[in-house]
Amino acid sequence: MDCWKINYESYDPKEEPKQEALCVLGNGYIAARGAAEESHDDDIHYPGTYLAGGFNRMESEVSGKIIENEDFVNWPNWLILSFRPVDGNWLNLDEFDILEYQKILDLEKGILIRKVLVKDNDGRETFLESRRLVHINDRHYAAIQWHLTPKNWSGNIIVKTALDGTVINNNVARYSDLNQDHLNPLDQGQLGEDGIYLNVETKQSRIRMSQAACTNVFIDGQQTAVNRETHQKDGYIEQQITFHAYQNKKVAIEKIVAIYTSRDNAISEPFAEAATSIDRAEQFDQMLSSHQSAWKRIWHRVDITMDGQEKDQLVLRLHIFHLMQTASKNTIDLDVGVPSRGLHGEAYRGHILWDELFIFPFLNFRVPEISRELINYRYRRLPEAEHMAKEASYKGAMFPWQSGSNGREESQVIHLNPQSGRWIPDDTHLQRHVNAAIAHNVWQYYQVSRDKEFLSFFGAELFLQIAKFWCSKTTYNEKRKKYEIKGVVGPDEYHTRYPGSDQPGINNNSYTNIMTLWVLDHAFKILDILNQGRRGELLTRLNINHEDLDRWDRITKGMFIPVIEKNIIDQFEGFDQLKELDWEEYHKKYGKVLRLDRILESEDDDVNRYKANKQADVLMLFYLLSSDELNRLLIKSGYKLDKDFIPKNISHHEKLSSHGSTLSKLVHSWVTARSNRKKSWNHFREALMSDFQDIQGGTTPEGIHLGAMAGTVDLIQRCYLGLEIQQDVLKFNPVIPEKLQKICTRLRYRSHWIKIEVNKKTLRIISDGGWADEITININDELFTLRKGDRKEFSLL
Repeated sequence: MDCWKINYESYDPKEEPKQEALCVLGNGYIAARGAAEESHDDDIHYPGTYLAGGFNRMESEVSGKIIENEDFVNWPNWLILSFRPVDGNWLNLDEFDILEYQKILDLEKGILIRKVLVKDNDGRETFLESRRLVHINDRHYAAIQWHLTPKNWSGNIIVKTALDGTVINNNVARYSDLNQDHLNPLDQGQLGEDGIYLNVETKQSRIRMSQAACTNVFIDGQQTAVNRETHQKDGYIEQQITFHAYQNKKVAIEKIVAIYTSRDNAISEPFAEAATSIDRAEQFDQMLSSHQSAWKRIWHRVDITMDGQEKDQLVLRLHIFHLMQTASKNTIDLDVGVPSRGLHGEAYRGHILWDELFIFPFLNFRVPEISRELINYRYRRLPEAEHMAKEASYKGAMFPWQSGSNGREESQVIHLNPQSGRWIPDDTHLQRHVNAAIAHNVWQYYQVSRDKEFLSFFGAELFLQIAKFWCSKTTYNEKRKKYEIKGVVGPDEYHTRYPGSDQPGINNNSYTNIMTLWVLDHAFKILDILNQGRRGELLTRLNINHEDLDRWDRITKGMFIPVIEKNIIDQFEGFDQLKELDWEEYHKKYGKVLRLDRILESEDDDVNRYKANKQADVLMLFYLLSSDELNRLLIKSGYKLDKDFIPKNISHHEKLSSHGSTLSKLVHSWVTARSNRKKSWNHFREALMSDFQDIQGGTTPEGIHLGAMAGTVDLIQRCYLGLEIQQDVLKFNPVIPEKLQKICTRLRYRSHWIKIEVNKKTLRIISDGGWADEITININDELFTLRKGDRKEFSLL
């Protein structure tokens, strides 16, 4: 198996929607789904184009109510390229005979290749090889190259090339009742003889996009004379190019596209820039060469190799590939976050949720500049979060569960259950734990990068305002003599209110309460890091006084945690009183992965009534926090649990999980890595294959699950390598799964590059250069100094 190439050997219309999402090409600025160039939006294909930060708001009437949603806009389709003999039909794989077919996503080079031999209705056989790229370095460029060979005929061919701005958002079926027509056409026309352009603008956000394209024909490496006809209407322009083709004579067709928007920096006006760029554009092969060189540099930084499992290696690289296409160096200065479904589809409307929590660890250790930029997306929306907190009668900053353009709450207020066809209320905006995730991201970035400038100017303010929010969200229960947090929803999402209650939210969600302890505890650490002058400035400006700090300290020493019998931390207060679910019956009826919220609602029941979770909130604590740190927080707050409380809790909560989230198997793999390697590996592989095999049955075509993809990479990186930062020391404690022979990767820790090679017997660490002269590492609880050029090997036996 070639561990760099995703290879599809046959054309299956049922598989196309998933493959189009998995074969997306992007560069952190723009992305295009892997639909065939000749396809259009229908029941099989969806050639979507997406812009980082490209949102638009529309009102819709649903169930008698006017609601406003902010959507991730499907921008004009620039892919369009098709052909036909003068007296024949346009290329259509669903109507022609397919004699040969192959589609290849080349991860190493960042290109999508398609090879197809078709026979049309008149018996003419034509071989087509296409190559496509979205330039990873020159973000405004994309390109397609066709090699077209008539196999048993000669004659005139017409090639159609177009830009289509009449598209709508139509990727997610359950959004079809909502207004999805986001684009206003501005104008379109020709650019010289071989160029066309299209200008559109979103209806509410007024983002303007200009696309310019030139398409040329080459025979024997020389541009050939052709006849061109241009056809246009509002929002659409095409050229039909006619030339003569000879039997078994290969013809090259190149389409170069330049894309600019009004969100871009350092431009005059989008159309002027697009026109200039298309005039200056290189031919496809030159563009491909620089694109491949850029990907080679990226893979040198980010690759992780696993000896022993070829398919797993391939899919792991697919995950890394999509991470780097969604968040790249082009992300810097775009003022965008990381959509939970990447730049790959329209699910969650392209919003930014908490998935950064799973994405940052990979970026922190390789390209921390991107992590810093993504945190700044949050920092720039701090005023909106402060306003949200104030409106809800809290202090500090309360970030939304779903964020888009300006940081307001974008969570839907009602959603369609596709299983029942009913629109039902949605209270998931109460997932205030996203604020703890943002604070955790700030700290983790600082731990790896040691970027004190960032912490002083941006990170500390962000962190402290979140700490203020949690302090104000916390109330004191005189009867219990404990602090509590009420009216929230945990990561589980299934439980949004108590059975029979008309008030949304549940009380004392364990994950939320303990992560609040973590935030307040680390707020003091951050204050200690800052110099006295900056600390004083921030405390004064944020209106944090000694009484506030004293209350933070009291909360860390007295938070209520719903611990039930036998040292079990309950999901939330009252969870243990809910009804038991007949798991065997529901698995038998609906399969291995259950979306119980949808299933039970369709049966006129309510998941809030049952001890069943989408993902186990308590296990998330073991994923994020080391056992030592979790124990310290619990003891500080008055809970001393048995030494074996973690395995007991894992066993308890595993039985109650429906794995309705792609993140669930990931977390279960992490927490069982040391206690049950076989089970951990099985969970890992299910998480690894969740999008590749679309295990949730139809969600991948709506966009990949980027958090789960990043999490599987992080499992290899941090969990199986045992990578952890403790007391300013980089610690390794590898636990290699039985199925793997060896793991190799490079890491950047505090400006120092190190190469890691580990097998079941030895750990080898090689200093690989960087700005830092030396770092301290911990192996087997022994400290070592690693200097530039050092090579150290340690026994793991």
